[in-house]
Amino acid sequence: MGLFRARSTLQQRSGDSGEDLALAYLQQQGLVLIERNFLCKGGELDLIMQAGAVLVFVEVRRRAAAGFGGAAASITAGKQRRLVVAAQRYLQRYRDDPPPCRFDVVAIDGTVITWLPNAFDS
Repeated sequence: MGLFRARSTLQQRSGDSGEDLALAYLQQQGLVLIERNFLCKGGELDLIMQAGAVLVFVEVRRRAAAGFGGAAASITAGKQRRLVVAAQRYLQRYRDDPPPCRFDVVAIDGTVITWLPNAFDS
């Protein structure tokens, strides 16, 4: 299980509410929550979900508006690398071959939720 981190700043609480929205949205699409806020040395995974036989690592990004490319555009190559590192650490818990997996992004711009399945290659 990931390390627990207390959320105290306004930005962190806003991120948590974005994760709540993303979680509810993905559950409506049929995904099942496995773990939330997996934190390890090297990165963090906002949501880990199951879609059929596929393990889905979800990055949630929230912005007040879609300016400057919106929430999805804020995921840099460096952030993608940290997500891959965190996913690799998470997958170490499997003794046998891990299930197939993918990275999704849920971008929230204002009140608009955009789900980007298989958002980038690992």
